[in-house]
Amino acid sequence: MIRLLIAGAAVYVAYRIVREIIDEVPDDFDPLLLPPPDDDKSLARQSAAMGVEPQR
Repeated sequence: MIRLLIAGAAVYVAYRIVREIIDEVPDDFDPLLLPPPDDDKSLARQSAAMGVEPQR
């Protein structure tokens, strides 16, 4: 029973720490800039770099 209470307290503390970190991120932060939809050349270069032939 005591182990369960300790585990619950540890999970709660971890949750609060993660919430604080998330709240510190600015609202206008864009973590992933998506490439333009017609960027076939970069996809071909990426496939060739990985050793896989691009499929058209």
